[in-house]
Amino acid sequence: MFKLNSNIISKQLLVSSSRMYSSITARALVYDTYGEPKDVINVHKYEVHAPQGNEIVLQTLAAPINPSDINQVQGVYPSRPELTTELGTEKPSAVGGNEGLFKIVAVGDQVSNFQIGDWCIPKGVNYGTWRTHLLSTQDKFQKLDNSALTKTQAATIAVNPCTAYQMLTMYADLKKGDWFIQNGGNSQVGQYAIQIGKALGLQSISIVRDRPDIDELKQQLYDLGATKVITEKENAAREFGKTVKEWTGGKPIRLGLNCVGGENLTNMARKLGQDAVLLTYGGMSMKPVTLPTTLFIFKNLTAKGFWITENGKGDPILKEKTVEAVLDLYSKGLLKEVPVNQFKLDLESLTDEKYLETFHSALQSHGKSLIVYE
Repeated sequence: MFKLNSNIISKQLLVSSSRMYSSITARALVYDTYGEPKDVINVHKYEVHAPQGNEIVLQTLAAPINPSDINQVQGVYPSRPELTTELGTEKPSAVGGNEGLFKIVAVGDQVSNFQIGDWCIPKGVNYGTWRTHLLSTQDKFQKLDNSALTKTQAATIAVNPCTAYQMLTMYADLKKGDWFIQNGGNSQVGQYAIQIGKALGLQSISIVRDRPDIDELKQQLYDLGATKVITEKENAAREFGKTVKEWTGGKPIRLGLNCVGGENLTNMARKLGQDAVLLTYGGMSMKPVTLPTTLFIFKNLTAKGFWITENGKGDPILKEKTVEAVLDLYSKGLLKEVPVNQFKLDLESLTDEKYLETFHSALQSHGKSLIVYE
């Protein structure tokens, strides 16, 4: 036996007079070969049967498109879902997407962790979130409090804010008043790092690219809680190091966050203090990480890579605890969502053509895109 939310009954649902759930036709964005998403992603329709035992039926509320999602489809990301025929595709395929927000719409009679209407996110990785509905088991999802979150906050919580939180709390044992420095200060992770750092009592220096509206951008980051914001030109000036020391009062900068690489990183690393930790979590410049030998010999610099996917694989509980910590910051008003470009879909009138058209539009959008299902 199972329970069904009568509010989600539509033409797609097959229900009897006793409101028993039979099946629902779901759509998914799938690929059976690696390549550019615009070329290899197709819409696949499949049936989601009634949940049994500890199974749950979920409706997608929102799912973002992250750079790592694109890399998975291209076949160049180290962690990729297996291509299978589980959804009834003609060729072995995978559903795109790793991050997303879901709502429980039906539950099996042994489900105890969820009720109909609950919001949740996947606990694991490579789950395939670019779809309208899915059948799973309750142990694979983490419940969220939908009274304290927007759809955007919930759908984007697992990657960027959790990346920022883990980097700030797991590697350098920072105390209140300590400093960290980051490039890509106006990136998604950068903006979350500024806010989370402030909530933790940390002080930050954020590096951004030079641009005509630099004063406006700096003010946006200051409004989020940035302590100092500098340009790449300022970062490259050797004499600017004296200004940085004046800002910090001589306190060493103990953590660096790198998502750019190249000369930008080299100049940033020179500002790190004794026994500092440098974390690289991206390489937007497509240039290598180049560090002066003197930083290792005389400052005992530790340089590491950071990959939140691997952290989650190695310690699934860590991901849940990190999500809970970020949720707490949201609930206390200490964290604001970073804006995304929303693309809305009406599930009631959705067609294969509209689904693919919306996905292609989201791909071409500048910045992070979020497909919202209504």
